[in-house]
Amino acid sequence: MHHIEQVYINGEFVTPHGTERFDLYNPATARVIGQVRLADAVDGERAIAAARAAFPAWSKTTKQTRIAALQRMHAAVAARHDDLLEAVVEEYGAPASRSAWMASYPAEVITQAIAALEAFEFTTVAGAARVVMTPLGVAGLITPWNSDAGFICGKLAAALAAGCTAVIKPSEMSALQTQIVTEALHAADLPPGVFNIVTGRGDTVGETISRHPHVAKISFTGSTRTGKAILRNAAENFTRVTLELGGKSPTLILEDADIRQAVPLAIQAGLMNSGQACVAGTRILVPQSRKAEFEQALAQAIAAVKSGDPRDSATDVGPMVSEKQWQRVQGYIQKGLAEGARLLAGGVGRPEGTRDGWFVRPTLFTDVHNQMAIAREEIFGPVLCVIAYRDEAEAIAIANDTDYGLSALVLGGDSGRARRVAQQIHAGRVLVNTLTHEPKAPFGGFKHSGVGREMGAWGISAFMEPKSILS
Repeated sequence: MHHIEQVYINGEFVTPHGTERFDLYNPATARVIGQVRLADAVDGERAIAAARAAFPAWSKTTKQTRIAALQRMHAAVAARHDDLLEAVVEEYGAPASRSAWMASYPAEVITQAIAALEAFEFTTVAGAARVVMTPLGVAGLITPWNSDAGFICGKLAAALAAGCTAVIKPSEMSALQTQIVTEALHAADLPPGVFNIVTGRGDTVGETISRHPHVAKISFTGSTRTGKAILRNAAENFTRVTLELGGKSPTLILEDADIRQAVPLAIQAGLMNSGQACVAGTRILVPQSRKAEFEQALAQAIAAVKSGDPRDSATDVGPMVSEKQWQRVQGYIQKGLAEGARLLAGGVGRPEGTRDGWFVRPTLFTDVHNQMAIAREEIFGPVLCVIAYRDEAEAIAIANDTDYGLSALVLGGDSGRARRVAQQIHAGRVLVNTLTHEPKAPFGGFKHSGVGREMGAWGISAFMEPKSILS
């Protein structure tokens, strides 16, 4: 059993003021594997005070000092790769196809921040003015459970690169990963108070951070509902925000797409991270003229996906993170059937060969129209739907007929045409015939998918304001 009894404030592991214990589960077995003692509002206040005290000195450090700190962070996090890998499997249930990336990405994203910082111009000239990028102050970083360690390291690296200090509130459901990352960052020997990590609930620690007058910036990744609440709280103090929220991403397959290439990409896009991904391509748009052909190929591909034990190397889809999330996904599958969608693969219940864990049958619906709940609402599980379109104009209209706008995928034989279609889709990122991630490019969403951008130079700029100096 794991027992996590401390948080990290002002360069030290300390016993929190909060006394609530939160059970940690292995989602593959649905059994308790430990407890974490949660921070409360008092701990949030202390962490903010520590970050505020550390800000004046850190904000004046040179680029080289910050690069050196990030390099130490990278080395320390990379050294804990194996521990992170075990934690990702044990407390999150990520299969081998995902867990290897989740264990290596936290160190990689720090390397990406170093590269962005090395190229970053803190002073530029605009006409007669000298424009100086100025760090905002204390940054509140609120991270989700679906890639805990990666989000902590990515947000923190960008904030520190900009000259901000930070208070991090990770998900209480990811306490094992958080503990390992915290220990690694402590070993990197940064000045006390530059970063603070307080695991607690959103309605206590998260609320304290988002309402606090001494927090100058909030960077949040999570649900659109919570993002709206943070935005309302931040308005009181004009706190700057970056919100990376939900998605209902379209995978638009054009008429000239090669089915042998398009189907595997569409399935990968939809089922990445066991479907628990904001960018998951859960709406698969296919031409009416090839609907039956794609239905058959997609159904065969989904039926071949193995959902089960994350420690089995053959597993593609692991369990949902919690019983609540499992119930949510089951409810959407039932809702799809009730709405009249036709089931091509999967369905309610657990996959064959599983019993106790929060496993879901990878599910594919067809005869879906874009007003159904399964086509409009973010499910956050391995549930995909096929939507037919008559022509390119209708395909683009369906792709854009959503409250979200985080990501999209266009698949077609004529790459020039596919790029022209991509330019017409309202999303922060549109991939064309690839699932490749570009860390130098900005990442974020349109509409209800968020505010602002992360990654690369945009990610560093998000923690700064431009100051114009004329003389």
